Amino acid sequence: MAWIEPAVAAYGAFALFLIIYLESFGAPLPGESALLAASLLAVRGDLAIEHVFLAAWFGGVLGDSTGYLIGRFGGRLLLQRFGHLVKLTPERLEHVEDLARRRGFVMVMTARFVVLLRQLNGVVAGSIAMPWRHFVAANILGAALWAGLWSFGPYFFTDLFHRWI
Repeated sequence: MAWIEPAVAAYGAFALFLIIYLESFGAPLPGESALLAASLLAVRGDLAIEHVFLAAWFGGVLGDSTGYLIGRFGGRLLLQRFGHLVKLTPERLEHVEDLARRRGFVMVMTARFVVLLRQLNGVVAGSIAMPWRHFVAANILGAALWAGLWSFGPYFFTDLFHRWI
């Protein structure tokens, strides 16, 4: 985790975009931590907060969309074969797929706020053949909410936090 701030400081919003993009379709990277670090760098004036938000939003949307495509073309087999590596048992996979079938839009929109679901929701949505239009709408909205919270939240409330301690 010590490499996050130096990477984002050195390569800016592009590094943040890349970390969140890769995390959003399953790579075990600390996207939320990178976003928080980038937001705090923006507080210091090292990055523009607009770039932080846009990098997180685009990275999340494109990463989940890549995950969806992976899910559509062999994702279920990948989840069955390698799910045990992230403690995704066949029972849990069935439960997540059932949830995606019943509440797919809400799941995709809110999964970004839950570790592991953030990494797998696109693949799961693709593997159950969630309609593309529904997935994209939920993905865009969920990524905007998540990126907005973790980029603008620390940026605007850091001073308030410092006054409390």
